[in-house]
Amino acid sequence: MTETIRQINENDQLRADIYQLLAALLRRQPSTELLQFLADLDIEVEDGNAMSDAWVALKQAAQKSNTDTLEDEYFAIFLGVGSGEIMPYGSWFMTGSLMDKPLAALRSDLMQLGFEREENVKEPEDHVAALCEVMGCLILEAPGYRQLAFYQRHIGSWIIRFCDNLAKTPSAKFYVAVAQLANAFFTAEANEFEQLSLNIPVNCPGSADLDPVEEQAVQIN
Repeated sequence: MTETIRQINENDQLRADIYQLLAALLRRQPSTELLQFLADLDIEVEDGNAMSDAWVALKQAAQKSNTDTLEDEYFAIFLGVGSGEIMPYGSWFMTGSLMDKPLAALRSDLMQLGFEREENVKEPEDHVAALCEVMGCLILEAPGYRQLAFYQRHIGSWIIRFCDNLAKTPSAKFYVAVAQLANAFFTAEANEFEQLSLNIPVNCPGSADLDPVEEQAVQIN
């Protein structure tokens, strides 16, 4: 990574934390520790606020869940025997098939940004958990135009459909609340990036001019 030190404001830190939380919840079923953390959340409730409502729903879902049942729920939704109830891959939502052109473009961008796939990882890099993980890193380490480009190219066009489909999967109980949080968050992110796009000058450097961020390993499942 370059030696430039970025000042991270409270909003960006919170966004990065939520990306990492969603990555953890979508990568595998939550651990006992994560489930307890969610069950103990101290939430500032705001009537009519979609994020506030989503946090409350996730907290309540965590309080009613246990790791044994969540292991079965996660398996049925994301893995299954042959395939799960939902395909958690960007290329699937963008083209209707796996291992398509969007995945090739993603791999090229990840290489340019300095992210490396862990050797023991079998899942494609466009797994929704990996994309959330990358975005969490970019918000803390990359300039706004790089965040915007990655979000628009690899996440923004399909992520709300993924959230809607996740909420409707037959086995989803706890993951209905995860989908609610993700939906509220990515709706807010769309507004965040729309505002960011208005603030970026037209002569902003293109992707070919970017230096890689600090080398990262993409972790999936």
